[in-house]
Amino acid sequence: MEKVTELDTFRVMSERVGRFSPQGKTFLIPEMNRIGAHLLAGVFRGFGINSKVMETYEGLDLGKEFTSGKECFPCVVTLGDILLFMKKERERLGDRFDPENYMYFMPESDGPCRFGMYNKYHRIVLDSIPGLDKVKIASLSSEDAYSLDGLIPEEKIRDFRKTAYLSIVVGDIIDRLLWRIRPYEREEGMADKFIDEAMKHMTESFSKHSSGKDLSGILKDLVEIAREGKEIIDPHIPKKPLIGVVGEIYVRSHLKSNQDTIRTLEKYGGEAINASVAEWINYTTYEQVRLAKIAFRLNLKRFRLKEVKEALFQYLKYNLTLFYQYIQQRKVYRTVRNYIDIEEDHKIGHLEKALTKNNIFSFEVGTEACLSISAALEHAHRGYNGIVNIFPFTCMPSNITSSIAKPLMAKLHVPYIDVSYDGSFQPGGEAALRTFMYQAYQHYQTQGRPK
Repeated sequence: MEKVTELDTFRVMSERVGRFSPQGKTFLIPEMNRIGAHLLAGVFRGFGINSKVMETYEGLDLGKEFTSGKECFPCVVTLGDILLFMKKERERLGDRFDPENYMYFMPESDGPCRFGMYNKYHRIVLDSIPGLDKVKIASLSSEDAYSLDGLIPEEKIRDFRKTAYLSIVVGDIIDRLLWRIRPYEREEGMADKFIDEAMKHMTESFSKHSSGKDLSGILKDLVEIAREGKEIIDPHIPKKPLIGVVGEIYVRSHLKSNQDTIRTLEKYGGEAINASVAEWINYTTYEQVRLAKIAFRLNLKRFRLKEVKEALFQYLKYNLTLFYQYIQQRKVYRTVRNYIDIEEDHKIGHLEKALTKNNIFSFEVGTEACLSISAALEHAHRGYNGIVNIFPFTCMPSNITSSIAKPLMAKLHVPYIDVSYDGSFQPGGEAALRTFMYQAYQHYQTQGRPK
């Protein structure tokens, strides 16, 4: 039996985890944000890539079977998703099942967050199952603001990135439509049914329009959804306490992982708004601008002209990308806000200034804690009636958020609660949220809510 060396392991990682072309493959997308994942799949299909959002959470037991319990919870969920999908495909196709026909999409981040290790660990598990070593894992990294080089043909990268970013923004907006409509719906269940249909409609719209230069058809479809959504609201239902939701991006966005926390908040009389997915994309681009600026200054002091030129190029490149993203995001939000009053998104530079001004935390530390702490602070200053921090059990960035935001919110007299999840059901979990909502309602009665 051949001995497997560390060099062999690194070679496998580079050969089977990375930026591979998905052309001719079934491109498998794990569900994080339900709506955003389906819209992104529509974008891939619009560019001729057979893309599919995998069934989620049903394979949790499989994920747990191949993990120890020390891993970050989203790692367990997404591992279970891909294992269950492959198991069902093998059963469905029998002898016709060929693992090489599939490619699994699992992006990553740099820095101390364990998200950067998901695809590596998934690779190890897939390699331990006969045949599944042939399933390649396509990955993008926050280290270069999720550059698409190697995944999408060079001549299509610009168009694809524009449309993919638009799909993320539209996904956020449809979510915000749901959270704006559901607490005030005329009849129970109307909002959920409407949003399900809206998601299907917009997924088809992205499949149809993505590869074209003119994306106005997508915006027209979105405007029609906003118009219809407003009609579901009963204007006689009084405004409710407004709750800001922050935390780790996967668990706060994945309904089954967080046991539909927002619906529970609504059940006990609240209106909640979750942090967006676009916020993270903008943050990764902003971080590259910030790092390029630092590199430029350091190399200029040392008179390293070649490095100065490279840093300046990176600074301009990422600054233009960020500027485009903000313009695109603002345009879509303003278009929708002509028809219904949904909350706009944060600008990352504004969030950093809020931290610096109050000397609370630093973007130098990195991770989602930067966004969660600053967003909680902004919500509090705007008059939100409570803050919920959702995260996987043992998540380092979110525990940092808790250690800073909790006493900060107490000082500002804003109700705050940490809610961690690991797949188990805690008997007192709903009672804790109910108590929090009672405090939020008291805050609402005395302080009102944002205009």
